[in-house]
Amino acid sequence: MVPFFLLFFFAVLPLLSISAHNTSAGCAIIRPPRDGGIRYRGLTQEQIRSVQALPVDYEIEYICRGNRVIVGPKVRKCLPNNTWTDLTQQSRCLLLCHRMWTSLENGQVASWPTGPSVEGTVLRYSCLPGFVLMGRNSTQCNKLGKWDTPKPVCHYDRNFKALGKKKLYIGALFPMSGGWPGGQACLPAAKMALAVVNKRTDILPDYELELIHYDSMCDPGEATKLLYDLLYTEPIKIVLMPGCSSVSTLVAEAARMWNLIVLSYGSSSPALSNRQRFPTFFRTHPSATLHNPTRVQLFQKWKWTKIATIQQTTEVFTSTLDDLEERVKEAGIEISVRQSFLTDPAVAVKNLKRQDARIIVGLFYETEARKVFCEVYKEKLYGKKYVWFLIGWYADNWFKIQDPSINCTVEQMTEAVEGHVTTEIVMLNPETVRGASNLTSQDFMDQLMSKLGGKNAEDTGGFQEAPLAYDAVWALALALNKTVGPLKAKGHRLEDFNYNNRDITAEIYRALNTSSFEGVSGHVIFDAQGSRMAWTLIEQLQGGSYKKIGYYDSSKGNLSWYENDKWIGSGPPADQTMVIEEFRYLSQKLFVSMSVFAGLGILLGVICLTFNIYNSSVRYIQNSQPYLNNMTAVGCMMSLAAVFPLGIDGHHVHRKHFPVVCQFRLWLLGLGFSLAYGSMFTKIWWVHTLFTKKDEKKDKKKHLAPWKLCATVGVLLGIDFLSLIIWQIVDPLHITVEKFTREAPKGDQDVLIQPLLEHCSSEKMNTWLGVVYGYKGLLLLLGIFLAYETKSISTEKINDHRAVGMAIYNVAVLCLITAPVTMILSSQQDAAFAFTSLAIVFSVYITLVVLFVPKMRRLITRGEWQSDAQETMKTGSSMNNNDEEKSRQLERENQELQKIIQEKEERVSELRNQLSERQALRSRRRPSTVTNQNHSTPALTIPQTNPRTLAHPPGYPAPTPDLHAVPPSFGNSSSLYQPDNKIGRNNCHTSRLQMLYK
Repeated sequence: MVPFFLLFFFAVLPLLSISAHNTSAGCAIIRPPRDGGIRYRGLTQEQIRSVQALPVDYEIEYICRGNRVIVGPKVRKCLPNNTWTDLTQQSRCLLLCHRMWTSLENGQVASWPTGPSVEGTVLRYSCLPGFVLMGRNSTQCNKLGKWDTPKPVCHYDRNFKALGKKKLYIGALFPMSGGWPGGQACLPAAKMALAVVNKRTDILPDYELELIHYDSMCDPGEATKLLYDLLYTEPIKIVLMPGCSSVSTLVAEAARMWNLIVLSYGSSSPALSNRQRFPTFFRTHPSATLHNPTRVQLFQKWKWTKIATIQQTTEVFTSTLDDLEERVKEAGIEISVRQSFLTDPAVAVKNLKRQDARIIVGLFYETEARKVFCEVYKEKLYGKKYVWFLIGWYADNWFKIQDPSINCTVEQMTEAVEGHVTTEIVMLNPETVRGASNLTSQDFMDQLMSKLGGKNAEDTGGFQEAPLAYDAVWALALALNKTVGPLKAKGHRLEDFNYNNRDITAEIYRALNTSSFEGVSGHVIFDAQGSRMAWTLIEQLQGGSYKKIGYYDSSKGNLSWYENDKWIGSGPPADQTMVIEEFRYLSQKLFVSMSVFAGLGILLGVICLTFNIYNSSVRYIQNSQPYLNNMTAVGCMMSLAAVFPLGIDGHHVHRKHFPVVCQFRLWLLGLGFSLAYGSMFTKIWWVHTLFTKKDEKKDKKKHLAPWKLCATVGVLLGIDFLSLIIWQIVDPLHITVEKFTREAPKGDQDVLIQPLLEHCSSEKMNTWLGVVYGYKGLLLLLGIFLAYETKSISTEKINDHRAVGMAIYNVAVLCLITAPVTMILSSQQDAAFAFTSLAIVFSVYITLVVLFVPKMRRLITRGEWQSDAQETMKTGSSMNNNDEEKSRQLERENQELQKIIQEKEERVSELRNQLSERQALRSRRRPSTVTNQNHSTPALTIPQTNPRTLAHPPGYPAPTPDLHAVPPSFGNSSSLYQPDNKIGRNNCHTSRLQMLYK
């Protein structure tokens, strides 16, 4: 019989459904604007298509495509009267016109209507006193997002000039050496800008800017001394222009005490964006945190969710990394490893290797970058499995420069850095546009190259930041130029500036804060923290040289991609070892084989059931309780049918349908076992109850009612049915997934296989196992005991109970073996299925063969196919004697005969003793008898035999008298003796006493 302890699951997956909104109340769906759409909050696309009306208080939001903006109500709400808010106002998606037209140097711009500059917006221009408007005084934004006239310009009115130019002094610190020698190229660029500004008649016509600069060596200590000189020596400086983040931090923090505006050309530290700490600080160099939105965008593009970082322990990199950590957290990306170092990166790089870092962001200066990648080469932390993100301000040949602090060759460094990605602030306008200086970016670079001396200019410190220094001077000049009119209206002049005059500082701050112009580095505009807003250039080192692969505009979130990124492997590497989940399924060959055996077993069960039903009128079949055998056959077929759902898994059915399969497993096996084993157990139980009593006086003719047998099976079946119902309701089975040790596939693949196996389980599985094991185990042990006790009983009422006992032995042994084995093999789907299926098949086959094949053979060989009625018609009389009564009568007669035999054996023993005594007496008398024969033969008297001694049981032959006790001279001597008067040999055996007994 099938093992009872196999556990299966039934888990009903919750079905999610979305009910359609009630169309009787709510607001009707409205059409989206042209070139736009509507965002329905909390609804999917499928739900949006199914609804016809939206409920009260529901809000919709308009969205526009591309660079269009919404004009009119952006959000509408459903009102109780089933209408939307502000339906009288139209919402449109219109193109924005360029914002350059919305500001005018040395002039004012009035917009109508107010709001964003979209289609239909009209701008009117006017110049400040002392300036003349050149161009049309109005323009309009058309449908294409273009202004219909060129932007006008306010030129200086020469006739307005009354006095000579006055000088305004700028105090500057240019690092010509140190960690970042940016002053080598930035100082010439600043001087170039001053030369052009001072020649322009439309910018500060009454003033001339003069630069007073020192070499800070990018050292805060040196910068402190130089700042003291700038502040306490004449002339008064109207603005300070430091470079290098550490120096700018010092200067910007102190400048507030002297009411000075600080404008930096080369400071990227995110800490400088703190307006409370640095209230008067501006910079044309974007903050280092501007790299972070680009990095996050790239992480998302290449589908990375796990990164690592390594940084040099300085404030600029620490604050940058803090900002990156906040941004990646918002994007759902994890920083799994975070390493830092001060001077030696060896330990940090080893930790990256040990913790399986793949996507690594490096934040360090150029000199430390060479140290890092020398260690990267030693640890083999490069190649197709790794991607490094570096800062883009390094020189293009930074990894080829001979550095005595490392022990790696140029070839090794080149191999280690291949394929890394850099993010670099766009410091040179990629477009050919003439800005405020009337120079294109290429014109500026040509003039700078000539200033720096030609071929090796790109290796000059600060070469990349030179456009920022050039635009910093222009930003300052334009801002000062913008303050002339407002200051004059307030009775102030720029030359009146001193360290105590806050009004002039406030006007300069206001002018810088609203700066917006095209420079050689791109469009110059400052955010609320005074940092430059700019594009980010994305480059990749391919074949030893940097290639542009894209741009990112963080202000608009637009990524311009060239699709020319190149990887060592087949594509971007994974951010970690890819784990591929793979479910283990049952071998189909094994499933088919077991299904064939189960199918044949079901066919055998049908044959046995048909045979038993067809011959139910035969007395021999009737005496085997055929209805119990029918239940056994049905239970066997149900158990075999459970083999099919046992082999069905995720390979055959969808996961949501799998609980139905589990339900079939559980109920087929449970009810099949109850029917098959329960009916056999019932037979053995009643045989033991009726025929193992030792009271001989007890009535042996007790009638075995069929309803008692059926009731016993029903009780066993009801217990199983009730337990299954309670289990399913109280603690339903559900799907659990078992994870195995990850496996590495064949070949050089950066993946691991995560084998998974589905099981059926419940929350209190151990409790249910204990209940089922305890109940079924006791039932099996009791069945074995009863089968052993009744093995020698012969009864006609249940004539196949010995075969039933053999079947019970088979079921019990297979169950006791299968229980622990299936628990051990539960993680091996093929072995567990094979062992379980074979146990079911073997137990069922043996049960059917043992119970039904002997009956078939008897009926075939003995021809006992007639029923009682048929036999009565042939013989003319019915059999009135019960075979069982005959058997009992013969048993009683046998017991009586055994008692008689015992009495006779006692009598024979007594006679033998008497015979022995007589032989001993005769032997003592023999010598005297021989002596007397030589003289005369005396007459012998035959002793009288005691009639009681010779008595024998009636019906048995009388024992022959012992002739040796008779004297030879007694009568019939001629027949007893030969002529020589001696006893004949032939008569010896006939004279022996014959003892007959049964």
